[in-house]
Amino acid sequence: MSEKQVSFSIKNWSEDDRPREKLVNKGRLALSDAELIAILIGSGNREDSAVGLSKRILAASSNNLSELGKRSINDLMKFKGIGEAKAVSIAAALELGRRRNGGDSLSRKRITSSSTVFEILQPIIGDLPHEEFWVVYLNNSNKILEKQQLSKGGITGTLVDVRLVLKTALELNAVGIILAHNHPSGTLKPSKSDIQLTQKLKVASSSLDVKVLDHIIVTEKAYFSFADDGLI
Repeated sequence: MSEKQVSFSIKNWSEDDRPREKLVNKGRLALSDAELIAILIGSGNREDSAVGLSKRILAASSNNLSELGKRSINDLMKFKGIGEAKAVSIAAALELGRRRNGGDSLSRKRITSSSTVFEILQPIIGDLPHEEFWVVYLNNSNKILEKQQLSKGGITGTLVDVRLVLKTALELNAVGIILAHNHPSGTLKPSKSDIQLTQKLKVASSSLDVKVLDHIIVTEKAYFSFADDGLI
């Protein structure tokens, strides 16, 4: 291996430029997004250091970690110097961050409004590139008993099992449920399928004294509430 090739490994940088040492000595907040990604990938390519390559990867996603999190493994591997292992490391780290946000949101367990539902579910489904349908189960104090992913891939393309929703509600002794799904397109307008499914679940659950309280459409930055708009 030539001297030029060796120099791109982080361990061969000057100590002041090493993001790992910087994290240890100065703390996590001292590092830029690019430096944190550089720690994940470890080395760059012939043209870029690990930090330089990380900056290019971020720039291609508008320097937005949420946008970067939407990229597939194959998308990441299009960058010179990013093989499958490095791409997987980046994807895994971003997914952990997304799940951590979702876990932090669950500390607000009592639902007081549609905005509370949005705060809880946006970190989980708000920036996904595909559609997912979720159900939030509540007790008589509007506290969350459980949240459950019911389908993945879109309401029109995936069977939403009404029986499973009601079975889980009975097992949890839930008295209320909130339906939610994301629109990757960013549109907040409910589709005909959204409205039909809401009514189907509302009728089915009412026979078991379980009330559909709302149906929330979640996007990256905003939401639509069936209840707020008088559709339930």
